[in-house]
Amino acid sequence: MSDISYIPNVFRSGFALDDLKWVTWDEPGRTGVEHHVLWAPDEEADERSVGLLLRFPPGAHGDFHEHLGYELMLVLDGVLDHSDGISYVKGDLVVEGPGTEHQMSSRTGCTVLAIRTRPAEARAPQKPLRPVGVSAAP
Repeated sequence: MSDISYIPNVFRSGFALDDLKWVTWDEPGRTGVEHHVLWAPDEEADERSVGLLLRFPPGAHGDFHEHLGYELMLVLDGVLDHSDGISYVKGDLVVEGPGTEHQMSSRTGCTVLAIRTRPAEARAPQKPLRPVGVSAAP
């Protein structure tokens, strides 16, 4: 029998998903981000992908990193701000390929479904980034 998890109505407010176990993502370069693990890498099964729900309270941000595989991000609630200046809103689907680099943040708060096919590695930005908590120029 398959291992099945079920979370009803993930499009309700991400901050109302209080029936889930949220853990603060405590890692250098990250501030305020919480995560709920849907599945994690399993070395014994040679599975390197990860599925997470991410919750960014207003002003929270991740680290600057490079993706070694693909990353899919579906904004479930709020506004997700990308370090390149683009903001994504509820319902937006973002797919970034291997080699992409970014820092994600949210000036207003957001909840995101994030799926990575391979891990990401922390990097130092090589160009100026959009400051965390600052909206893009019109």
